[in-house]
Amino acid sequence: MLWTEWNGKYRDNVRRFWKGDGGTAGEFATRLTGSSDLYAWGGRLPNASINFITCHDGFTLQDLVSYNDKHNEANGEHNRDGTNDNNSWNGGAEGPTDDPAILALRERQKRNFITTLLLSTGVPMLSSGDELSHTQNGNNNGYCQDSELTWLNWSLTKPQQQFLDFVKRVTQVWHEQPVFHRKRFFQGRAIRGSDIKDICWFEMNGEEMTEPAWNAGFVKSLGVRLAGDLIGNVNDRGEAIVGDTVLLLLNAHHELLQFTLPAAKQGAVWQRLLDTADPEGEPQAYSAAGTYPLQGRSMVVMRLSTEEPKPVVASQEVAAPQVVVELPPPLSATGAV
Repeated sequence: MLWTEWNGKYRDNVRRFWKGDGGTAGEFATRLTGSSDLYAWGGRLPNASINFITCHDGFTLQDLVSYNDKHNEANGEHNRDGTNDNNSWNGGAEGPTDDPAILALRERQKRNFITTLLLSTGVPMLSSGDELSHTQNGNNNGYCQDSELTWLNWSLTKPQQQFLDFVKRVTQVWHEQPVFHRKRFFQGRAIRGSDIKDICWFEMNGEEMTEPAWNAGFVKSLGVRLAGDLIGNVNDRGEAIVGDTVLLLLNAHHELLQFTLPAAKQGAVWQRLLDTADPEGEPQAYSAAGTYPLQGRSMVVMRLSTEEPKPVVASQEVAAPQVVVELPPPLSATGAV
């Protein structure tokens, strides 16, 4: 009952979803919401799930989006060591490249991974150095390396600093939105006959996800609305914690989709908090039941607001409860977040 554990199924499915593999949407929804299939049956709560994308063993986040294959020659075992099953994708070139399109895609994929990780139900584990875009040059088994390969370099390039700033921005969104702090699993059902649910899943046309959509191998996009008034947590005085209703839009497809936003009560709008395809974009308001241009391989976070809609600007590509931080091996560790 009191055990928590690294959720390897979370790691594998989230990697496959953002890589663009088909047939992953159904399981992805379960991993995003705390993996109740793994923990609820035994009486455990969402904090039993230690969610992670990377750890000390395997690719760093930077290498996850830069290499299709491991490159462990430096370990002296003729590249036989380390796992061959990485669920990674290099975006079009193996390792370092000067191609601006590939570099931009890799940065966006990193933003997708970190946003998914920090906003999933459960306890996020961030491997130290990922927030700095640390690379091990494709080495996925650096246990024997006490060298620059595993040491953290705190002199950041401009892209590395921009990514670190984005990690801070996602952390702020998590901190300000109580819907991401749930202590119990979602019910996903109407409450007392109301058509409002604590969680609701949408197709790109704005309709609720159907069973055929969940099972379709080609489905790579979905939306999820988290009701801010049905969180189920209480404060120290026993009062119900209420926050904003939040909408997540996810598109692992390579093309832009016009996503129809869920309807809302009169006067309410969807305010964009962040878009991984437009990391420096300012908050913008979008009419409920209107559409949002969801870029290929991107993720958007919105909150329901009563503010008046602002002019919509098209997205453009721009080059704790608990948070577990996994440190590198002691000889390689120079610090942590």
